[in-house]
Amino acid sequence: MTDGYRAGFACFVGRPNAGKSTLTNAIVGQKIAITSSKPQTTRHVIRAVLHRPDAQLVLVDTPGLHRPRTLLGERLNDLVRQTWSEVDVIGLCIPADEPVGRGDRFITGEIAELKATVVAVVTKTDLVPRDRLAEQLVAVSELGEFADVVPVSAVSGFQVGTLVDVMTGYLPPSPQLYPDDMLTDEPEQVLIAELIRESALEGVRDELPHSIAVLVEEIVPEGNLTKIYADVYVERPSQKAIVIGHRGSRLKEVGTRARQEVEKLVGGRVYLDLHVRVAKDWQRDPRQLRKLGF
Repeated sequence: MTDGYRAGFACFVGRPNAGKSTLTNAIVGQKIAITSSKPQTTRHVIRAVLHRPDAQLVLVDTPGLHRPRTLLGERLNDLVRQTWSEVDVIGLCIPADEPVGRGDRFITGEIAELKATVVAVVTKTDLVPRDRLAEQLVAVSELGEFADVVPVSAVSGFQVGTLVDVMTGYLPPSPQLYPDDMLTDEPEQVLIAELIRESALEGVRDELPHSIAVLVEEIVPEGNLTKIYADVYVERPSQKAIVIGHRGSRLKEVGTRARQEVEKLVGGRVYLDLHVRVAKDWQRDPRQLRKLGF
């Protein structure tokens, strides 16, 4: 490795819907972390590796920190805190279009004690006029001791490269951590399950988001076709009816949408077989949580 090479781990934190996953995707240029307008959609720690001639930035995507109401919620919070303690750089995401609030202060307090360098990232700058953005930058810089405050828009691409430069600059000197061709260390099965879950969340009424889990049971390559068998789990029969829809219409839409995304991921034709199953109150049952990968 050349002198001056840096490598390390970074993650974005922030209250739900602060734009963390969308920003991760914009930086990596691929759809790795699922995005949805529902809070708490990210459940797995997904790493994306950004390769540069002089550095390697490994992005760790964490679930949002929230007030836990279930065993799953508690486990997710533990996971978040553990991840935070292990990264080199933290990007605290605060949206430009909402006033700085209690949630932002809470998270700023939580990360102030860590060894990581904290960069404040003002997201969604495309949604506000210039003067409003200027006010928000001042409000954010008064929140805490940040190494930098960087405004970005993942949607328009504004300053995304600048943010990467800034974060990379705070990484420790280190040899390369991952091979050149590696983009993520998540097994394909998990990525596929997440894409299916994202499709299942689209347009579902608000009571469903946390009740949906997806398990990919089998991936069978046959020539140039990949056959994927997956189960969509919900907690109650009434939710099963919502996911399936009238005469299966909704599940069909979910399957079509998911198939298109999965085909992009695997780079070929996909046959997707989806079944909806009820796992009663799985978010509160340690055995079911284990089975579903939590």
